[in-house]
Amino acid sequence: MDPNARRFTTANRLHQLRAFCHAAQTGSISRAAERLCVSQPSVSQLIKRLETDLGTPLFDRCGPRIHLTEAGRVFLGTVLPVIESVDNLPATFRERMGEVAAGALDIAAGESTILYLLADFVSRYLECYPSVRLHLHNVTGRDGLSLLRAGDVDLAVGSLIEAPDDITYVPIFTYDPMLITSLDHALAGRERVTLEEVSRCGLILPPRHLSTWHIVDLVFRKHGLSYRVILEAGGWEVIKRFVELGLGVSIVTSICLTGGERLAAIPLNDYFPQRSYGVVMRRHKQLTPQARRFVELLDPDFRAAVEPDAPGSTPAALRVSRPHKPGTDFTGEDAALS
Repeated sequence: MDPNARRFTTANRLHQLRAFCHAAQTGSISRAAERLCVSQPSVSQLIKRLETDLGTPLFDRCGPRIHLTEAGRVFLGTVLPVIESVDNLPATFRERMGEVAAGALDIAAGESTILYLLADFVSRYLECYPSVRLHLHNVTGRDGLSLLRAGDVDLAVGSLIEAPDDITYVPIFTYDPMLITSLDHALAGRERVTLEEVSRCGLILPPRHLSTWHIVDLVFRKHGLSYRVILEAGGWEVIKRFVELGLGVSIVTSICLTGGERLAAIPLNDYFPQRSYGVVMRRHKQLTPQARRFVELLDPDFRAAVEPDAPGSTPAALRVSRPHKPGTDFTGEDAALS
């Protein structure tokens, strides 16, 4: 084959694969075209030629929307790590030369995760890598997963009760369930309370669509107890303030307790499960050097969870999520992504 023809074929194949990956991530030919800064017909042609070469359709087309076929899902899992490795090649080279001097890092997280968990790590990361453009996307759980699937963020940090098939969740930190009351409440100062005692108090909870409400409802129903919600409020800071004022009690995760509140806090581990927080990634995604350095700040053993055979790393089966307390310096809201 003529060398020039071979170069053209290789370059054209990369164009086809990039067009396919962006279309698959966004579910739209037009959005893929916007990302690639080319026309919509160009993307359509690239994908059609790729399908012809493979001998199978990669998308089901329904008007402006497209959906991956089964073959398309398999192909995406095969080719996406390759394209991301090629696109990240300059940054990977600089990292192996001992520098992560620039680039961008996009992280999705809920407000509570940003406030209570990530703030210290973000500060340390920016101190180490001041030229990296860090963007924290303050989003709800579903929106965070959508950003991950579309490739608009490198990773998310939060809590997952159950990970979808296309998502990898690596828990790192654990937090205890706590009952919080005002300092003059009848239950304040107790080391332990029963769920029946809690059921007689008016509850202040996050909005019904968030996972906290679902967990609270599940536990009370499991024990055959009714409960009364007197107020729905968004954000742990708002909830803590209303509890301080004596308007009710709340069941929170200890992630939101800094120790500076005028509140009584009583563990509820006898009834409610601990909550894990960690890194959420799209399955098969290759982390950029900027993202990898950030997650290694969160957990030096992180690589073992996603690369079990990595030399010198703790086997994933032996890893446990570790408790994190505000103010703890690791060397290394409810923001559930459910």
